[in-house]
Amino acid sequence: MRRREFIKASIASAATWPLASRAQQAMPVIGLLSGNQFDERELGAVRRGLGETGYVEGGNVSIDYRSAAGRYDRLPVLAAELVRGPASVILAIGGTASAVAAKAASTSLPIVFANGGDPVGIGLVPSLNRPGGNVTGVSFFVTALGAKRLELLHELVPNAAAVGYLVNPANSNIASEQADVEAAARNLGLHVHVQNAPGEGDFDAAFAGFVERRVGAVIVSADAFFLSQRARLASLALRHALPAICDVREHALAGGLVSYGTDRMDAYRQGGVYVGKVFKGAAPADLPVLQSTKFELVINMKTAKALGLAVPATLLARADEVIE
Repeated sequence: MRRREFIKASIASAATWPLASRAQQAMPVIGLLSGNQFDERELGAVRRGLGETGYVEGGNVSIDYRSAAGRYDRLPVLAAELVRGPASVILAIGGTASAVAAKAASTSLPIVFANGGDPVGIGLVPSLNRPGGNVTGVSFFVTALGAKRLELLHELVPNAAAVGYLVNPANSNIASEQADVEAAARNLGLHVHVQNAPGEGDFDAAFAGFVERRVGAVIVSADAFFLSQRARLASLALRHALPAICDVREHALAGGLVSYGTDRMDAYRQGGVYVGKVFKGAAPADLPVLQSTKFELVINMKTAKALGLAVPATLLARADEVIE
């Protein structure tokens, strides 16, 4: 290299190095997108996962929180804000709608999801083993367990010939879950009465509809919005003397009768781990979608007694947790 060219190259290098150095030293930002209000237990699980990969909020990573607070129609705007902002990766929690919005907002920014839907069925990834794009994550498949929840409810209330089914029509997974529940109902000789409840203001009318149709029990569909309203739903079920089954443990802790689903906190922890791996250079395309394998049956005996319901001993023996 000639001396003049060497000098020019050295000057150019000196001019660009500080910019590259600042980019490398800048604290990475997680755009945390949720369809509902943030839950401290969920956030704690995410932070534990980040910690396992060496990242601490406020230390060497920051989090930009964006919540739709149950208004799923706001998610596309919130996701677009995160894509335009300083987010290095988006972690989508609080329902499948947040992941769908994040994917629609960017085809290049890394996106990690943690939700209960079927990621292939709703178009998040083409394959669980080979996501192939900018999206990967953790699925705890709560929507795929609707038929099993109906079977458990039938075992708990065998004399109920008709069952109510509370759904949120805004949930992108509801069609597949409803098909499974209705197929299982036909096999058991049960009638299913569906009530839509897209908002909190619809709950009273939905339960009044169940009473009018004389259902003997209720399935609450797997939905992040319903989870955020778990105490209200438990109260309504008790007020109308309707045994109800939900998808995750938090419902039973809030006074619900019984829940059957996967360990959500472990799924959120794994989501945090995946974000950490992305920060360390892993591409979402190379990270297979993880599937939860731990299932929990939780029975609230206080609620059962309040309903005057005798829980079969065989069901109690299979429970992972009994709330006395």
